[in-house]
Amino acid sequence: MPVDHYENFPVASLLVPRRLRRPIEAIYRFARAADDIADEGEASDAERLAALTSFAGELARIGRGLEPERAEFAELAAVIRQWQLPVGLFEELLDAFAQDVVRKRYADWAELLDYCRRSANPVGRLVLHLFDRVSEANQRRSDCICSALQLINFWQDIAIDWSKGRVYLPQSDLARFAVGEELIAAGTCTPEWTALLDYEIERTRQLIDEGAALVDELPGRLGWEIRLTVQGGLRILERIGRVRGDVFRQRPVLGAGDWLRVGWRALRMGVVGE
Repeated sequence: MPVDHYENFPVASLLVPRRLRRPIEAIYRFARAADDIADEGEASDAERLAALTSFAGELARIGRGLEPERAEFAELAAVIRQWQLPVGLFEELLDAFAQDVVRKRYADWAELLDYCRRSANPVGRLVLHLFDRVSEANQRRSDCICSALQLINFWQDIAIDWSKGRVYLPQSDLARFAVGEELIAAGTCTPEWTALLDYEIERTRQLIDEGAALVDELPGRLGWEIRLTVQGGLRILERIGRVRGDVFRQRPVLGAGDWLRVGWRALRMGVVGE
């Protein structure tokens, strides 16, 4: 289970203390493997759901204190035991991935955030457990940041998701801005499309702002990791805005120059989204 996914989330970089790289890598390997089941390859929906059910069975065994039957879950089981991680957070991830198999549209913002609650927020909460920084306020701020990062990934990948039959833009927002799905299919940027993306960018930015105070509650290296992550997400939103929402011709990503800017802004984190 490789660790090259969740590109907008912090991974086990040099900023993460060495003792925590193993558990963080185990979390990301699990998330990547489960997400790939839901999203990659040529399997049928029934086969994907069956594979995710198998993963759920292994989590259930781990939660009962039993050894997993599949060898690839041994490391995750050891990490969960050692760090006393809530198995329920891993189960929420599986629930979101299973939803991706069968659900391709979201009625409104609330439905989309509920998906993010399960597809992204558990990762942040698991990291808080590893750093022993679990509190109601920290979890709320972490949820805001993780949901925003998931949304940013959606806005980056509108064209890619369309090719998979998925539209994460809320249906109510498409209707509000008079944007039909035929525009997504054609990769057409109209004034209405630009207004829609500007609207989603602003709401996503507000989520990041709501969670940004988390960086001051986290110790040393983790605080810097999250600073960079927050600023990286904000920079991608800027890039989407500057191309007027045209994510069809070139997927917005961060280049070397962007990371220099991100690093500088992380140092001056007192003003988020400067």
